[in-house]
Amino acid sequence: DEDMDVIGELEGIAEDERIYSTRFMGKRLYMVTFRQVDPFFVIDLSNPRNPEIMGELKIPGWSSYLHPYDEDHIIGVGKETEENKWGGATTQGVKVALFDVSDPENPIEVDKVEIGDSGSDSEVLNDHKAFLFDKEKNLLVIPVREINGERYSYNRVKQGAVVLHIDEDGLKIEKKITHYDGNYQNYWGWYGSPNAVRRALYMDDVLYTISMETIKMHSLDDYDKIGEVDIPYEAPGNNRPVYYDTVDRSPPEVSKPEIVEWIE
Repeated sequence: DEDMDVIGELEGIAEDERIYSTRFMGKRLYMVTFRQVDPFFVIDLSNPRNPEIMGELKIPGWSSYLHPYDEDHIIGVGKETEENKWGGATTQGVKVALFDVSDPENPIEVDKVEIGDSGSDSEVLNDHKAFLFDKEKNLLVIPVREINGERYSYNRVKQGAVVLHIDEDGLKIEKKITHYDGNYQNYWGWYGSPNAVRRALYMDDVLYTISMETIKMHSLDDYDKIGEVDIPYEAPGNNRPVYYDTVDRSPPEVSKPEIVEWIE
């Protein structure tokens, strides 16, 4: 009614935890909270006067964005974590997970991939428009700033679009596409760079990745580069560039081998 009176509520769900993401689908609410582990809740809203928790799953990390794959599966994008020696949680790389909610009382994490080490990030965590998904094409694309290598090493950052194959059985990284001439970027130089991939889209069987300076086209069949278009770009403010990309450095040795290499 016009008074917006409360007719139902659910209290004490996750004491001392913070809500990181929610998704309403039909008569259910999917919610992620976090403090040290990631409770993934399935909440029944079919009776608005008596909402109930149907099931929950406790796993490391959290999802900052939830997106429906189909009525029985949810995609989550967030961060991985691991327990530290003090009993708390240390943030690791970007995590993409697939949840099966066909049995709402017992949701499960079907699969996950982790991209980069601690400090890695994705624009999807703050802006859902950076998320590209097409179920029919088994296609999922997100922009990622991937950090690998030794801590305090300057050249250990890669940025671009990570292309994943997704189906009901899981996730697999297919390709990583960067707009940088060199793979590794200065740790402090990524922010505001016109070469940072911000969005992706597809038309027919061509994937377009977009930064402020360039649009690149790759075939979705084999990810071969088809072409690129330069976009006029002028650095804002006092004629000073907002990025630092002038030092050519060789990439350092990394502790973890990469499964998929970046391509231009």
